[in-house]
Amino acid sequence: MTLSTPVSTSANCPCGSGAALSACCQPYHQGVTAPTPEALMRSRYTAFALNSHDYLLATWHPSTRPAQLQLDPDTQWKALTIVAAPPVKEEQGTVHFLAYFREQNRWQVLEENSRFVFEVGRWWYVDGVPTIERLKPRRNERCLCGSGRKIKSCCGE
Repeated sequence: MTLSTPVSTSANCPCGSGAALSACCQPYHQGVTAPTPEALMRSRYTAFALNSHDYLLATWHPSTRPAQLQLDPDTQWKALTIVAAPPVKEEQGTVHFLAYFREQNRWQVLEENSRFVFEVGRWWYVDGVPTIERLKPRRNERCLCGSGRKIKSCCGE
């Protein structure tokens, strides 16, 4: 499996780890098995950011996987924050995360507690209950993408 969107592999990974894409999530997109629920969650976020629906479907547990997945190419995934990734118990794991994105020039945050299961030698995303909240950052606030710059001079408003 390969990335569907060409991206520089020396660029920082969209998952926010600080590592280059080639040393972070790209190997998972190319078939390496993610070692933990958090690693799978980060690689799935990166797949959303890169519009790689094939990877998302391939890592979704067959019992809950949709038949198809339509991603909005206009959605700009900007930042991922892992709130909690507790230790795995009995081949099950959870990851609580916040994913910041822009859609139709509006900032939003998706929050979810995702469930994962380890079966057939790999981790699978099972499900989660997402909530989406619209955000209204002011122009002089720090950008939600995590750059540290003011929003007006970074991702804009």
